[in-house]
Amino acid sequence: MNATRRQTVIGHAILVIAAIIALYPFLSVLMLAFSEPGTKRSGFTVPKSLSFDNFTEAWDRGLFSNALTSSLLVAVAVVVGTIVLAVLAGYAFAFFPFPLKGLFLLLLLVGLVMPYEATVIPLYYQLKDWHLTNTYWALILPQIGLSLPFAVFWMRQFFVSTPPALREAASVDGASKLRVLRSIMLPMALPAIGTLATLLFLFAWNEFLLALVLVPDNPDVQTAPLALSFFAGNRRNSDPGVTAAAAVLVALPILVSYIALQRRMISGMLAGAVKE
Repeated sequence: MNATRRQTVIGHAILVIAAIIALYPFLSVLMLAFSEPGTKRSGFTVPKSLSFDNFTEAWDRGLFSNALTSSLLVAVAVVVGTIVLAVLAGYAFAFFPFPLKGLFLLLLLVGLVMPYEATVIPLYYQLKDWHLTNTYWALILPQIGLSLPFAVFWMRQFFVSTPPALREAASVDGASKLRVLRSIMLPMALPAIGTLATLLFLFAWNEFLLALVLVPDNPDVQTAPLALSFFAGNRRNSDPGVTAAAAVLVALPILVSYIALQRRMISGMLAGAVKE
């Protein structure tokens, strides 16, 4: 076996082992969720027959329909609000000269690297003064603000990587900067925007700490991760199979979304990586 083939075999073996290690916990939870109610299992054990009773019980007892609806509403609002602001800000940072531009970029960088856990308590008191705690706004506005530094840098980097000749040709034809953005830049940026939207949706859907601190007392706006935490911590819902089924219900929408959008996500990550 030559050196190249040996390296290929070793590389694939490492990937297979890593995939097994990564999938083992998920498959264990999945098999437990499909087992008969009251079944005690440890590790990955295939049940003799698949049962959906755990899912039915978790759905009815955990009121996950409201939680999943709240998560979807919050995630979509965060994605749309962040994308709109990030596209405009990224375009401005890429091509517009304005005072203190470098300082604003530095402030965005600070927002990118600062742990958001440090902002949760000040956010709570600020939103409480505005009477926004236990509302959807308490989840949407902070997540848009926390997502903007990353999103603006993402869009700015894409716009900077576009060929200058396209903008120059449009300017010669009399197109305004807004028209250039709408007619030339946005169509080119769709893969990057799609990838950014997928990442933002993942972050917003899985957000737990903000929901725990800002909307703990209103079941109507509690998101799926928070509802799962309360459900799993309730002693009346201590059946591990039911808890596993609840976890699968919460994770399923985001898993389906990722599988459906993974090709667009990868193409968006590669967009602009290579410049001619």
